[in-house]
Amino acid sequence: MKDRFKGFYLYLSSLVIALLHLPFVFAKSASGSSRMSFHPGDSAIRNTSDSMYFAPETRSLYDSLHLSLLGLSKDAFDYAKRGFDKLIEEGKLLNNSIISIVDFSQPSNKKRLFVIDLKNYKVLFNTLVAHGRNTGRELATSFSNQSSSYKSSPGFYVTRETYQGKHGLSLKLEGIESGINDKAYQRGIVVHGAEYVSDAIANAQGFIGRSQGCPAVPVHTSTPIINTIKNGTCYFIYHPSYIDQSEVLN
Repeated sequence: MKDRFKGFYLYLSSLVIALLHLPFVFAKSASGSSRMSFHPGDSAIRNTSDSMYFAPETRSLYDSLHLSLLGLSKDAFDYAKRGFDKLIEEGKLLNNSIISIVDFSQPSNKKRLFVIDLKNYKVLFNTLVAHGRNTGRELATSFSNQSSSYKSSPGFYVTRETYQGKHGLSLKLEGIESGINDKAYQRGIVVHGAEYVSDAIANAQGFIGRSQGCPAVPVHTSTPIINTIKNGTCYFIYHPSYIDQSEVLN
């Protein structure tokens, strides 16, 4: 009888001990489940990081606008943008969006004037533009800052006011680089339309007509171009030979 009672007592004790341990078992299981639920989140964070790491880099403005295909040299654009940023910092521009780039490393039968809206990522105009008659024939090779030289002047300009002249609506340019183009305003170097700047002439003889030093443009585009770039925008005439002399770029 005692043996039976002892056996029953041991059985009952074991059952009670087992019941007392059940909460700890479930707690451990819950803790393990909690840790398992964290790992997918951790993996997701790593995947997000990886996707950012492999995301393609934002293309430059030059590439985005396909300026190479349009004929603008990368050097001309890079120098123009560098000077533009400096002029903005110095407070010399009233308009911090529009830039005009004349690429005189290209022959005159190419559309080497580019008017670009930097903020809205648009090429507003891409057209022919003349150089001075004594600057060269197909290519611009010789420059001057002197009156009556009939030569173009490279470098950075700030566009000023418009007026009605013998070529119709015209736009005055203020050269801001000493010894390079700072006499442009008094020389009367302006943007204007000219009949000798046309695709027909370029196709017929391989180069367009030349000016007395003005960056003349086709007649049919002159008014919209002038109205877009007037009153305090950056106008840059690029040529490789000028870079080392530039106050703005050096």
